[in-house]
Amino acid sequence: MSSVFQTYMELGFHHIFDFGAYDHMLFLLALSAIYTLSDWRKVIALVTSFTIGHSITLALSTFNILKFDTALIEFLIPVTILITCITNFFKLKGAATKQHPIWSLHNLMAIFFGLIHGMGFSNFLRSLLGRSSHVWEQLLAFNIGIELGQLLIVTILLVIGYLVMNLFHAKKRDWIMVLSSMAAGIALILIMETSIF
Repeated sequence: MSSVFQTYMELGFHHIFDFGAYDHMLFLLALSAIYTLSDWRKVIALVTSFTIGHSITLALSTFNILKFDTALIEFLIPVTILITCITNFFKLKGAATKQHPIWSLHNLMAIFFGLIHGMGFSNFLRSLLGRSSHVWEQLLAFNIGIELGQLLIVTILLVIGYLVMNLFHAKKRDWIMVLSSMAAGIALILIMETSIF
């Protein structure tokens, strides 16, 4: 692995854990809230769907093919979190027994919302790239780093959920409600703090 590739993969990995960009972690929390540890394959598919989405707009933005209003993206990112939480609330009925297919409309939603989040990542990446001749390599490495970081985040969330539901005997429905309500509340605050308002 080249030093350039490794450097940008590490940048992507650490960026997803940057508390200055915690809105992306919050989205992952909302996205995976309805799943349990036994659903890990579905969660990987979901996270990868999100990565596909943000990789597309991240690439388009990096090469200046796609231009957008930064204030609008800062508004739309918490909106994606809020919408995801609202869909979780609609899934509360029967949450304890419902089986989720590996590929579903949830994955399409993750791809679509990933397109929006990719534009949020792009400003950070553009500031790093400059006039590099290894843009494609750096872009790929950065996205792989983000994917690995996202997988670690959802793994931690699934393990915590497993412990809460099995050691403390919390109901799955209640766990989904707590996570989704918390994420929705923070998303509303972020929406109100954007320059659009």
